Amino acid sequence: MTSQSGAEVKDPGSQVRAGRLRLLGEWCARHFITVIVLWLLALGGLYGLNTAFGGTYSDNFSLPGTQSDDGARVLGRHVPGAGGIGAQVVLYDARRPLTGVQSQVDRAVGSLRTLPHVLSVTSPLPSTPAAPPTGALSPDGRTGYIGIQFNANPTSFGGSYLHGVDAAVQPLRAAGVQVEYGGLLGELARPRPTDLTSEIIGFGVAVIVLLAGFGSVIAAAIPLVTALIGVIVGVSCLGLIAAATTFASVSPTLATMIGLGVGIDYALFLITRHRQRLMDGADPVAAAGRAVATSGRAVIVSGCTVIVALAGLYVSQVSFIGKLGVAAAVTVVTAVAGAITLVPALLGLAGRRIDRYWVRRPVAEGDPAPAPTPKGVERGERKRPTGRTEPADGAVHDGWHRYAQRVERRPWWFLLAGLVAVGVLAIPLFSIRLGHIDDGADPTSFTDRRAYDLISAGFGPGANGPFILVVDQSAVPAADRPALASRIGRALTDVPGAASITPLQPTADGQLLTGTAIPSGAPQSAGTTTLFHHLKDDALPGAVSGTGAKTYVTGTTAAMEDFLDLITARLPLIIGVVVALAFVIILIVFRGLLVALKAAVLNLLSIAASYGVVVAVFQWGWGGPSLGISGTVPIESYVPMMMFAIVFGLSMDYEVFLLARVQESWLRTHESKGSVALGLEITARVISCAALIMVSVFAAFILSDNIVVKMLGLGLAVSVLIDATIVRLLLVPAVMTLLGGSAWWLPGWLDRILPQVNREGEEATPYRRSASDGRPGAGVQGPTH
Repeated sequence: MTSQSGAEVKDPGSQVRAGRLRLLGEWCARHFITVIVLWLLALGGLYGLNTAFGGTYSDNFSLPGTQSDDGARVLGRHVPGAGGIGAQVVLYDARRPLTGVQSQVDRAVGSLRTLPHVLSVTSPLPSTPAAPPTGALSPDGRTGYIGIQFNANPTSFGGSYLHGVDAAVQPLRAAGVQVEYGGLLGELARPRPTDLTSEIIGFGVAVIVLLAGFGSVIAAAIPLVTALIGVIVGVSCLGLIAAATTFASVSPTLATMIGLGVGIDYALFLITRHRQRLMDGADPVAAAGRAVATSGRAVIVSGCTVIVALAGLYVSQVSFIGKLGVAAAVTVVTAVAGAITLVPALLGLAGRRIDRYWVRRPVAEGDPAPAPTPKGVERGERKRPTGRTEPADGAVHDGWHRYAQRVERRPWWFLLAGLVAVGVLAIPLFSIRLGHIDDGADPTSFTDRRAYDLISAGFGPGANGPFILVVDQSAVPAADRPALASRIGRALTDVPGAASITPLQPTADGQLLTGTAIPSGAPQSAGTTTLFHHLKDDALPGAVSGTGAKTYVTGTTAAMEDFLDLITARLPLIIGVVVALAFVIILIVFRGLLVALKAAVLNLLSIAASYGVVVAVFQWGWGGPSLGISGTVPIESYVPMMMFAIVFGLSMDYEVFLLARVQESWLRTHESKGSVALGLEITARVISCAALIMVSVFAAFILSDNIVVKMLGLGLAVSVLIDATIVRLLLVPAVMTLLGGSAWWLPGWLDRILPQVNREGEEATPYRRSASDGRPGAGVQGPTH
């Protein structure tokens, strides 16, 4: 409370021992040299260890229990070398048929067989003129491919493995034959992504936004420095973890993207609170400690929510997906650690000089505070320089407050406007088609894209994604096997969507029948997915019905189709788990049933709208060419799952930050409309700047050559933009206004069983209001004043 002179008076009854977070913040600010040196040592040490011992990233994953995986294992047991992972070396000679370089092809095939990890190599040319065609040579004889089966995913071998492959095919290149690497071998040969341009653009925009929003040069530099250090430390830790287990190739980019975004946001939240304290006359060390004890606690809650959402990806029961969540969570952890330790240390180093260098008048939170009453003005009023009076609360309100008051007067109109905007953006979502993006969408500078184009021209697009058909007839009596083969042959005649299906031939031991189905369309086309399900679920099972034989559709493309089916089936479960966990966290922290429900529902709406934008750009092709996308592509099967977990977690940053201020005012005044206006006024500048920075960081990754990274970058940027504008400026204030005090209502029995969490400011004594106090929000806990 304050005396009549405006000086702050401590209430002895409300004072408790300073909490651990405040002590941590003050210690870091006071011993800033020690903290900064420790972080720099961690930075250099972990980066060096990662350079020396860090693992590699590859898209090597298996789907145990799926029919494609079972089929590959069955095939491998009966046909040595056939059960591995396939890739191609594609050959094209514009001057003559490949038979004209028979000796060079034979030498290349022989050299490839000697390489490590190679199970088998198949030449595109017949061994003798009388031998039957292999199927790997085009009708004009100018295009062919050497089939290679590896015992593991080639992308996990490391770039040095290509030296042996290059040496093996050198005689062909010397003879003028174009040689390209297709499939997973081509992915190994892709240029190593750095995304340095994206990071520089993201940082450049962040500098401009911070300087324009807050004016102070040093205050703008601290979030960038801490975010960069946190990301390098996090990615280095991820590299060391990758030495023990396999992470997807997109993992470091994803970790960098998330780490930069949340790192800048978290540091910004603390710095604005700290600088407001300095402007109010507090000591720099005490201001840093208080910032960590208040905004730092909100950062921890937000970080935990993000990590919980990412951990929800393990509900998919696919380690490939779960590890993507782990990769992003690593840099979230380092961002939180940097915010509560390195940020106060840098604030302690800057001291009161933090606003010495500025490009405009420095501002912080814009927290409206009562000012001394000027002479000649009645108590309860305050004169502006123009002579007009301020509201009776004595606060100087800005345009955000007036905007919130407009929402108060017409909440239904603002709610309807927000719902219409989200609904229009979400329309494309209803036509979403999940799939796997094939090499045809890659830049032509990639060897796997050139290999894809050569095979498409020579054999048709479906040859890039053949299905291997396997029939296990070991349980069928030998006398019945010819009839079984005849039944299968009839079932596989004139199959819709198939360009060709080779007759199934018995293996050397006679236990299997194998063949190849070539789709009419590209691997990523809807027709290929339809063909896969027809072969797997109808044609083959129907042909062997009642015989005891088992059928499989396997191969790389079949594995991706099984992966798609698995993800599609488990996506609703992941959404449910993540929403439920986030709902519980918000309920525990803010102790308002409708507040938690509102947060979950509005986040679902914003994510649906961002999904719609992604579908319109990538699947419909609206603006895709300008983003470097060749044609239209399906939505990569795991992108919606990743987007949901990441966006749902990140949106809670702004939710926690805004609701924290609204709840503070509500607990102090019990005036719901004014609390919403005050919370929006205080947080609008920080949330707007933080969101603009995060949007810029994510959007900069659209420049990546990786289509999945482009998709994630656009989806995350649009999600944050929608969340910070439509949701925070239209839907949240409108809904909170309509709910009024009932937003903070919590049943007494639920209040008693929920754990007690002091969200911000452990210096205040918590209290419990009973249901008998007759006011909305009974049972809510908060600080006394």
